[in-house]
Amino acid sequence: MRITWHGHSCFEISGSINLVVDPHDGASIGLRRPDTTADVVAITHDHFDHNKAEIVSKPETRVVRSKEKVKFPGITIQGYEVFHDEKKGRVRGKVTMFKFTMDGITGLHAGDLGHVLDKELIEKIGKMDILFVPVGGRFTIDSEKAVEVMKQLNPTVTIPMHYRLPGTTLLIEGVAPFLKKAGLPVLRVGNAIDFLGEDLPDDREIWVFDY
Repeated sequence: MRITWHGHSCFEISGSINLVVDPHDGASIGLRRPDTTADVVAITHDHFDHNKAEIVSKPETRVVRSKEKVKFPGITIQGYEVFHDEKKGRVRGKVTMFKFTMDGITGLHAGDLGHVLDKELIEKIGKMDILFVPVGGRFTIDSEKAVEVMKQLNPTVTIPMHYRLPGTTLLIEGVAPFLKKAGLPVLRVGNAIDFLGEDLPDDREIWVFDY
């Protein structure tokens, strides 16, 4: 499996198929346009910095937007509906977190999660190898709540996302506060990392991508 970060919340997960989650158009948030094409695109919510499926699509690309469980050759995707804020969506609406299983590895992309999780949802989500979690605050959970969500879900690897990058137009916090509060080993993996399930660490750690 290979994971590539295209900035913000946009990740490309490549293995049996090519999955892209939350593509942006680049220019509208001060980043580069994602340069790839996807077999499957997952859109966590319909905000301009997460919903540009056409940027990475080809004629046969499948686009997933709902919480219904779907299966395509090489991947299973299950959505979980959460809120974009702490007021049950009254401020920014709802978000769908996507749990995917590909090549024996399970990940959860939390989208623009705006709150910590309740016990019932934690039990529904179950175990995972990799958690993609927003940490920048203002529009999502902040670094402190991201650490709490990480502890609630207890993934093997946590990948922070949706934080301030040089040149971005979004006024959100950088990744440093999350790393300091998390208190876990940090592996800086560059812009992409290739690995097998057997390569995942025995103890929990954080992978930080370069952009």
